[in-house]
Amino acid sequence: DHDTVDLSNLQRQLLYRQADLGRAKLAAAAETLAGINPHVSVVGHDLWLDRTNALEILAGYDLVLNGCDNFPTRYLVNDACVLLGKPCIDGSIYRFDGQVTVYHTAAGGPCYRCRFPVPPPPDSVPSCAEAGVLGVLPGIVGTLQAAEVIKLILAGAGTPGIEPLVGRLLTIDVLTMELAEFRYGRDPDCPVCGEHRTIHELIDYDSFCRGQTEPRESAVETERGGLEIEAPELAEQLQRDAPPVLVDVREEWEWELCRLEGAVHLPLSTVESRAAELPRDRPLVTYCHGGVRSLKALEKLRRAGFQNVRSLAGGIDAWSRLVDPRVPRY
Repeated sequence: DHDTVDLSNLQRQLLYRQADLGRAKLAAAAETLAGINPHVSVVGHDLWLDRTNALEILAGYDLVLNGCDNFPTRYLVNDACVLLGKPCIDGSIYRFDGQVTVYHTAAGGPCYRCRFPVPPPPDSVPSCAEAGVLGVLPGIVGTLQAAEVIKLILAGAGTPGIEPLVGRLLTIDVLTMELAEFRYGRDPDCPVCGEHRTIHELIDYDSFCRGQTEPRESAVETERGGLEIEAPELAEQLQRDAPPVLVDVREEWEWELCRLEGAVHLPLSTVESRAAELPRDRPLVTYCHGGVRSLKALEKLRRAGFQNVRSLAGGIDAWSRLVDPRVPRY
């Protein structure tokens, strides 16, 4: 980290105190940890993690815990861990909800890209500063991550009965104090851990998360507006006698979390192989979480001969915001 302690950090980060305001986070954190246990060796890296240093830094550690708050760094850490064969214990928080999972491709598990092949549209997901987070939630999620670290160490030592969260996503809603588990698998088309990998080194993650890494086909680039349908318009069309067929191209865990009524579930990686399951005499509307994967699915379906296909702009998240707030957001 290359940041300094801010007043907003004190609400949710137990490493810092009022007296640490303005201090380098690394120095303050190391001092607090040494006060708790002087036998712990803390190695600080006073810099921003990026593609020029990530492999060198992470190579020196056996386990990686990820709690970053932006998508470029999440993809960076994921790709670096996959390339190095390191397990990544991942935690994320948003308002009152937390998630924990373990990405461990060296053990046959999926990675972050298997869950999220492409990042959400820029500025579509509010930051913690914008959306807020319940102060106790980072501690809960961090403790769960620590438990996964201990489990991985014990499993590596041959202790029986240990089941790390590899390929399993644990979610917690602190408003209802409900825990849920979703299973997800490895994507054979994943560009970093799949069968035909296209990523063999770290890339420009800022550009990737702005949608500039993979150029779109000209049809999508120039006609995107005509290929998409807004959530309110789709809601109106679904009330007609011959409504469009909804095609959900998200992953299994997302489908279990929430879905649009009557939708057909075809994860993006299966769209081409299962296209024959879809009717050719009805209009189709693909949707995902934010509207990016659904455009890719649209491209695949058009190449398969489906012409009357549109993509839900903004995905199911837009549907939740603009049409039906009862559909959970994530």
